[in-house]
Amino acid sequence: MNHKSKGPDLDYPILSRPDYKSALKEVQIELVKLQRKLIARQERVLVIIEGRDAAGKDGLIKRLTQHMAPRETRVFAVAKPSDRENTEWYFQRFNSELPAGGEFVVFNRSWYNRAGVEHVMGFCNDREYEQFMTAVVDFEALLVHDGIILLKYYLDISKSVQKERLAERENDPLTQWKVSPIDQAAQKHWDDYSLARDEMFRRTSHEAAPWIVVRADDKRTARVAMIRDLLSRLQYENKDENCCRPDRRIVFLYSKEAAQEGFIAP
Repeated sequence: MNHKSKGPDLDYPILSRPDYKSALKEVQIELVKLQRKLIARQERVLVIIEGRDAAGKDGLIKRLTQHMAPRETRVFAVAKPSDRENTEWYFQRFNSELPAGGEFVVFNRSWYNRAGVEHVMGFCNDREYEQFMTAVVDFEALLVHDGIILLKYYLDISKSVQKERLAERENDPLTQWKVSPIDQAAQKHWDDYSLARDEMFRRTSHEAAPWIVVRADDKRTARVAMIRDLLSRLQYENKDENCCRPDRRIVFLYSKEAAQEGFIAP
């Protein structure tokens, strides 16, 4: 049964554990149907997952790809660039990871590192940042024009939830490997990241590839809502429309109005 969260930052129904398991199975079945169509028609899908530290990217991607065909499904996790990559055209190291025919590719973070952590933490200079912000819309438009289906999701969480999750990460021996100096600076630079996120939304949400915001303070609800949204944007045979209807209180296209109305964490 759905119920309201007791937390201060949620104003929408969240899924109980039994309902989550049932809903997740339903949308994962739909993903398998979708992938059959992608393979048969040699279509290319690229899903970008961005968000603050501890927003739940890894867990969402695990559930998204859990039952998809291994040979046609790839996850690319962005790492620190090598010395060679630092001398290349910024987008060059991502090109080899783009989907071929029939592939479903997920980027766990992406070229938008330059608009977020690199910009906030000083890993790129102002000229490099501005070059990226100027070029990325045209770059993505070229990908879409070439036939790639590009979907960009941003997992948005509140400051209090991030603080709680980062503390849990440090105390759990199974997740301590995720802890990094960047994580440890996340709360200190919260406002800086908010400003960078808002500027990224404003300048890089465009008709060919708009930003889709997922309110992710509740992980289970966010996972199901995001997958439902993805399924709602793609067509395939025998689609169960009833389980592919996302809750627009949770997942929605970025707009200035959504930010002004408090749907995006300050």
